[in-house]
Amino acid sequence: MNNDLTRIRRSALHDKIMPAAEAVKLIKDGMVVGMSGFGGGGEAKTVPLALAEHAKTHPLQITFATGASLGNGIDKKLCEANVIARRLPYQSDATLRKAINAGDVMFTDQHLSETAEQMRHHTIAQPSIAIIAATAITEDGHIIPTGSVGNSAAFAEMADQIIVEIDQSIHPSFEGAHDIYVPKARPNREPVPLIHVDDRIGTHGIVVNPEKITAIVFNDIPDRAASMADPDEETLAIAKNLIKFFENEVAVGRLPENLGPLQSGVGSIANAVFAGFEHSSFKNLEMYSEVLQDCTFQLIDSGKMIFASGSSMTLDTSAERVMNNFELYKDKVVLRPQEISNNPELIRRLGIIAINTAIEFDIYGNVNSTHVTGSKMMNGIGGSGDYARHAHLAVFVTKSIAKDGAISSVVPMVSHVDHNEHDIDILVTEQGVADLRGLAPRERALQIIEHCAHPSYQPLLRDYFERACAKGGHTPHLLNEALSWHANFEETGHMQA
Repeated sequence: MNNDLTRIRRSALHDKIMPAAEAVKLIKDGMVVGMSGFGGGGEAKTVPLALAEHAKTHPLQITFATGASLGNGIDKKLCEANVIARRLPYQSDATLRKAINAGDVMFTDQHLSETAEQMRHHTIAQPSIAIIAATAITEDGHIIPTGSVGNSAAFAEMADQIIVEIDQSIHPSFEGAHDIYVPKARPNREPVPLIHVDDRIGTHGIVVNPEKITAIVFNDIPDRAASMADPDEETLAIAKNLIKFFENEVAVGRLPENLGPLQSGVGSIANAVFAGFEHSSFKNLEMYSEVLQDCTFQLIDSGKMIFASGSSMTLDTSAERVMNNFELYKDKVVLRPQEISNNPELIRRLGIIAINTAIEFDIYGNVNSTHVTGSKMMNGIGGSGDYARHAHLAVFVTKSIAKDGAISSVVPMVSHVDHNEHDIDILVTEQGVADLRGLAPRERALQIIEHCAHPSYQPLLRDYFERACAKGGHTPHLLNEALSWHANFEETGHMQA
């Protein structure tokens, strides 16, 4: 790899260039390390991979904070090297997940808007060192991010030292795609001056004191996000049900013709559901989200979407096409810090329609998006809570059954609550749509059972609900049976005993 020194336009920093194996020696046992990266986009790569190798002969453990999940097996390799003592705020790696569920790694599962906030106000420890992936460093020493912003700006502001990783796999034309706005600490904070999805309110780069940059390394390893599953019959049906619901909302005057700004959670189901807009009658769509996935650029290419704001680009099948032709998209997308993309003030102001994925939900509308059978962490709450609590419409989607019918995604009581019934407006499965707005618990249960549950589980849910209602209560439950479906699954591999 030839190092392109033109990417470091502040020549005084050239003497900070060093191999990754040297840079990792700045990281000491017990440190809090903040690193760029969000959903497999924009992470540093050479440095954390070198750290995993370094730890084999120089054992150390760190608190490891990022924007969200990482690609390129970074969490896996750091976990295998026993480097991670604590991880926050989100992850999606199978090896790390196993260590978390075994109690070997402490996982602080946070709303993505809150990590930087809590560090800024010393609720949790600030990073001693920040590792930031960059397209370039400007003449003023500003760091131009790559495929995500995430928590990079906040980490760089707080850290005593910064390692910059120049990512030569990112085309220089990426400069200008970012809008870096960092809120002030309370109580002197001003309103965030963003009124429209395409407003730019900050700087193109992360403003830092150049003297804090203690090391610069180069890499040419491309971003690699998790592969997305192709749409199947069920996800296409979910998309169809949701679009039909939106069409009716427009027809009765509750939504504008372009729906207003849209947010999409991460993952194959959300990506497939969003892609369904391509074949709808909607146009001039706008996105204000955290992750811009393949579906975003598919909708831009089709002319359906006119602008998308996010914190990260997490691309699978469209990665090469988008990254090699980014000039075509530069006036249609912007990447912001996640405390802006996920900011509750802005979500409420802009009137976001939030579409996220559930693991399960219960008959009263409580949603579990993180834990399997109540105990086993999957990935984390991510930004779904930031959006659900403050959105104009909070929508959760999932298939009605999993594992060939052994699991019902609609249950009497969720085994873990991430989003309570008060925050949920619309639930969608391939079976239909439950509109919960303005309903009491008993009314919600009827909507959910009749419109979202799989036919093979509807009789069981009706029976549970009717017997619970006979016992009485505002939110009727049979406490000795409420979690029996989950217990059945753990004991027999099927929710139906």
